[in-house]
Amino acid sequence: MSNPRSRRRRVPLAVSAGIAATALALSGCSGSGTDAESADGPVDLRMTVWTADEAQLALFQEIADAYVEENPDFVSTVTFEPIPFEDYTTTLTTQLAGDNAPDLAWILESYAPEFVESGALTDIAPTLKDTDGYNYDDLMDSSLELWQKDDGLYAYPFSNSPFAMFVNTDQLEAAGQPNPADLVAAGGWTFDAARDMSAAAAETSGKEGLVVRDFDFKAWEVLASVWGGWDAAPWSADGQTCTFTDPAMINVMSWLHEAIFEEGAMPKPGTTADFFAGDAAMTITQISRASSLDDSFGWDLVPLPAGPEGQQNVIGQAGIGVFANAQHPTIAADFLAYFTNPENAKKLATYFPPPRESLLNAETLAAANPKLSEEQLQNVVVEGIKDATTKPTHKNFAKLQEAVRQQLDSLWTADADVESVLSETCSAIEPLLKD
Repeated sequence: MSNPRSRRRRVPLAVSAGIAATALALSGCSGSGTDAESADGPVDLRMTVWTADEAQLALFQEIADAYVEENPDFVSTVTFEPIPFEDYTTTLTTQLAGDNAPDLAWILESYAPEFVESGALTDIAPTLKDTDGYNYDDLMDSSLELWQKDDGLYAYPFSNSPFAMFVNTDQLEAAGQPNPADLVAAGGWTFDAARDMSAAAAETSGKEGLVVRDFDFKAWEVLASVWGGWDAAPWSADGQTCTFTDPAMINVMSWLHEAIFEEGAMPKPGTTADFFAGDAAMTITQISRASSLDDSFGWDLVPLPAGPEGQQNVIGQAGIGVFANAQHPTIAADFLAYFTNPENAKKLATYFPPPRESLLNAETLAAANPKLSEEQLQNVVVEGIKDATTKPTHKNFAKLQEAVRQQLDSLWTADADVESVLSETCSAIEPLLKD
């Protein structure tokens, strides 16, 4: 069989015997990939995703159907398998362990090192670079970093969604508080200001103040959207040393504890408050949540505040990878090149801020985000992706995530000793960092 769309010069992406035989540390299974060029006829491709949004799935299928129409001798169907987010990584690794790997899959940034280092993924860089019109150099270096190893690229970072602050301007005005946009313009938009304003709004409204969405005292890694202002991190850049006991982390966790239990600026454990239902004055979340807004209250979107060490942009990132032990890795990589080419990346930008510099502008994003102004998109999304960090990642993240959560449970009580809890956290996770 010749390569798909043979009019292009192609570099086959055969799975090497070394990778195919490697025990995948992530899933505990060995690869069994089949070079697509040896297939007897058109193949079926499958991609796992964690969205169940019908509009998003329809867009994916539209792009996939166009690929099938262009390559009928190679591909019969491309299907997208939604898996609930809370079960996603566990289900995906179970499929890998059961020799039922999808051809392609979405991968959350926290697990990127685990997937990349395990040998579970195929290097897609040769295919992307060799695809006519792909314009590989348009991909921002900063967006690729998490998915690279040596000279290879092991997933395409299709979604780069900044964390930002949504504010209920009606509640703030009723509490006599300043407009956050004015503070941003004056250089006075800080976490201390947001805390004080949230506490005042909560006292006036009887509702809640500042909500770090999806944290819920369990998903501690979401607090990276706050930690950045203190230049704090849970472990060192090389992933070998716990830094929960560093002064910066002690200070920011003490700030959070006081905001929750002493100042009433943030909801206490067990309190449910949905900003988008009008239950809170502010929320830190990703800009994709703007679709949940209606006209029931006045609102604005502003960048993350600054902390003692300045303002730090933070993004949530997701990649699409091709599995080395899938049935058709070569054709899967070719489909990925088609799915993410400049034309289709612009379509995907309707829902997912792209890694392409040419598409990362307010004008392009405005067409996809009608509820956000070009000014909001420029200041929060375009600028928010530049020099951004991601949520914590580690090659052993699955175990670390649970271990940290268990240790931090004792922090979320009014009389907790912050330094002691963080010290015990380091004692618990140091072996996992070096595992």
